[in-house]
Amino acid sequence: MAASMEAACGSGAKHIILVHGACHGGWSWYKVASRLRSGAAELSYHVGAPDLAASGVDARRLSEVPTFRDYTAPLLDVLRSLPEGEKAVLVGHSLGGLSVALAAELFPEKVAAAVFLTAFMPDCVSPPSEVILKNVARSTYTPLDNEMRPQDAEGKLPSSFMFGQQFTEQLLYQLCSPEDLTLGKSLMRIGSLFLEDLQTQPPFTKDHYGLVRKVYVVCKQDKTITEEHQRWMVANNPVDEVMEIDGADHMAMLSTPDQVVKCIIDIANRYN
Repeated sequence: MAASMEAACGSGAKHIILVHGACHGGWSWYKVASRLRSGAAELSYHVGAPDLAASGVDARRLSEVPTFRDYTAPLLDVLRSLPEGEKAVLVGHSLGGLSVALAAELFPEKVAAAVFLTAFMPDCVSPPSEVILKNVARSTYTPLDNEMRPQDAEGKLPSSFMFGQQFTEQLLYQLCSPEDLTLGKSLMRIGSLFLEDLQTQPPFTKDHYGLVRKVYVVCKQDKTITEEHQRWMVANNPVDEVMEIDGADHMAMLSTPDQVVKCIIDIANRYN
């Protein structure tokens, strides 16, 4: 179900790239991607939902992905392959927001808009890890059965992370259909938040990431990145526009796909 972007596209084509979160893959966008593609010919969009490294059907293991930049490399490769003059609307979900921010930092001229769908959105002052750590600090939930394992003894590999079944049911997919909950439990892979690496990285810059137009989509029933933290990130790093989806849990692309598609199409039509 994951999809890759076509490298060769017509001049002036518009691209929408959907970026998944931790432990997930391009498959998590299947409802949104299929809806967007159904109108792709009419709207002239090229829609992609790449698997980041060691995610989805990507063959690499987490031990082969030591840094966050290595993890984000498939997205960076997509942007690098875009013909000169073409831009993409990047839509990041959850940890995918930091991948979108990194892509905007490295290729600002290729990003029409950076969209954060209940995603971690860094500023240009603190290390990228700050928005994750603050979310952990203000969280009122318990991690339940989530599994976290520390770095290897030599500190060369990232600590690993995996959502537990109870956490997935109660705090991640709580408004999703039983079918999508089963799908998520079946396809999620061990991932990482790459905190050790992100804590050592400098802030993103004002003259690259800072200049890219940004839209934040608040999901009001998210229990994993709460509305409070989403709005704190917006206040901390003001964006061009804020949208809201009522009735969306953390997995908004599964629980409220039509609303997510509407937001993306509206953004793609206006930020180009």
